[in-house]
Amino acid sequence: MKLNVTRLLILGVVVLASVPAIAQNQGNSFSGRVQRVWEDGFRLNTGNRAITVDTYDICGDNTTRHISAGEQVTVTGEFDGGEFDAFSVTKTNGTRVCQ
Repeated sequence: MKLNVTRLLILGVVVLASVPAIAQNQGNSFSGRVQRVWEDGFRLNTGNRAITVDTYDICGDNTTRHISAGEQVTVTGEFDGGEFDAFSVTKTNGTRVCQ
């Protein structure tokens, strides 16, 4: 019986340690038209809602050099507070932004 409890505890620790990595890899994805762009982010209209996208981690303060209002893009990432932190931004032609 002790052996089974020990195995169960070890399995639980392994699963809990894996959750953050799994969550990041399965980040949300949204597609839409860029409404407005600023140095470290942009506003994305998905058709159902508008999302404030933070691109600082991938573009720094250079988002305006790579993305323009009116462009159609797909973003992957996760929500942090009221903003969507982008892991990647891809244009309709398949080009990844700020890589």
